[in-house]
Amino acid sequence: MELSESVQRGLKLLADPCVFEPRSFSVMLDVCFRSVLVAPGDASVLDHPELKNLDQILVKQSHTAVVTFILECVKLNTDKSTLSSCLEELLFSAERIEIFHSVYEKHKTDITRLLSCLGRRLPEINDVSWRLQYQIKSAQVDKVDEPFYLITLNTEKEAESSEDVNFSCTVEQLQDLVGKLKDAAKSLERAGQM
Repeated sequence: MELSESVQRGLKLLADPCVFEPRSFSVMLDVCFRSVLVAPGDASVLDHPELKNLDQILVKQSHTAVVTFILECVKLNTDKSTLSSCLEELLFSAERIEIFHSVYEKHKTDITRLLSCLGRRLPEINDVSWRLQYQIKSAQVDKVDEPFYLITLNTEKEAESSEDVNFSCTVEQLQDLVGKLKDAAKSLERAGQM
């Protein structure tokens, strides 16, 4: 796993027993996981009494590094051996690696669920309705005499929010769209059989 220099420095601070004693180490881990799960962006999470007697610049630097490391590990679905080897390279003791791993495993599922909710997700199509229209004339041409379809896709982005996507197309355009959708369905079937 590749980590930036600042993340490595912050993690090395956490590994150093002179900076974070065993009790403050455990509190710092708890604070970092809590800041990801319960209070994202809340600076008061660092106001824990156990961390007050430490240099606040080092606490903030370490906090940022640990949160970055946690999110990267969850994103990559890091296993125990990878996590351990990465922390060993950053001078963590075996005891601190074990503590880190146990807290990581305890919260990994919740963080994974949280990360899956972030970002843009394409809407799902729930329903399709259509209507055949016939255009007799337009503003540019006196006589058109051409049928076209008005299509409405009822989509859902999240559980509560639905939105209609409306468009019109000619018979040829609709045939092309249907053909492409059939090709996509066949590709998905083939991929599912592999």
